[in-house]
Amino acid sequence: MDTATTGQEIFKKVRKIEIKTRGLSQQIFSGQYHSAFKGRGMAFSEVREYQYGDDIRSIDWNVTARFNHPFVKVFEEERELTVMLLIDVSASNEFGSKKQLKKMLAAELSAVLAFSAIQNNDKVGVIFFSDQIEKFIPPKKGTSHILRIIREVVSFEPQHRSTDISEALRFLTSAIKKRSTAFVISDFISRDFDQPLRIAARKHDLIALRITDKRETELPSIGLVRFADAETGKEYWIDTSHADSQKRYMHWIRRQTELLDQTFTKNGVDNTIIFTDEDYVKPLMKLFKKRGNS
Repeated sequence: MDTATTGQEIFKKVRKIEIKTRGLSQQIFSGQYHSAFKGRGMAFSEVREYQYGDDIRSIDWNVTARFNHPFVKVFEEERELTVMLLIDVSASNEFGSKKQLKKMLAAELSAVLAFSAIQNNDKVGVIFFSDQIEKFIPPKKGTSHILRIIREVVSFEPQHRSTDISEALRFLTSAIKKRSTAFVISDFISRDFDQPLRIAARKHDLIALRITDKRETELPSIGLVRFADAETGKEYWIDTSHADSQKRYMHWIRRQTELLDQTFTKNGVDNTIIFTDEDYVKPLMKLFKKRGNS
């Protein structure tokens, strides 16, 4: 396949994602996003004359002394946020048994979050990670910047195949100095990231979007099958029809999910599971509404 053909295919994918996600962000997500991800606090806006009932703690004594008449400071919510997308580009994201690959679902989620962010005048940055930091796109505003992000998610070829969420969280903590809203978009097939998650969650508002495929939650009964680990390359022969294999796999999946839930809850990280063969609008809306009501 030549470079021109590859470029055209990437452009088509980017355009398709742009049309779909821009529409979703405008029609569905913009209001929910605004209420779910509030600004950093209250910023000084102006002064005005004191009115009966105003809090005397808001009096601006310098202006009051100058005009010999009480004036108060007026504050507005400081709306502008920095939104960071931490996107897992390891080899396990090349999997998808039905509707789409986890990689393409990550691209759509990134796009809809980015378009929702720029409608609220927020900056958006990206950290692509495997078991290392693959690429960092500093936070910026603007549609052209968002389209660049989508193009990168669709076409990015990582140098490494494994996953280390700890690396991404450490980089976020050190590279982004001010508090941000950070979405970690991953299947979370990674170990020992509890401490970096705890440290990052103290500094930033972390949200975990766990992408998974139904085929990863159950072992199909199809006899003796050779499985290959996409990240390590190791191969295993498993008798999928054996009741003990089915039982052990289901127990392992259940335990991994419980441990993830416990880790997120313990560190105050909002999270949701999004399946590759299901509509992501419902889980995202549910997450936004939950945050908006809290």
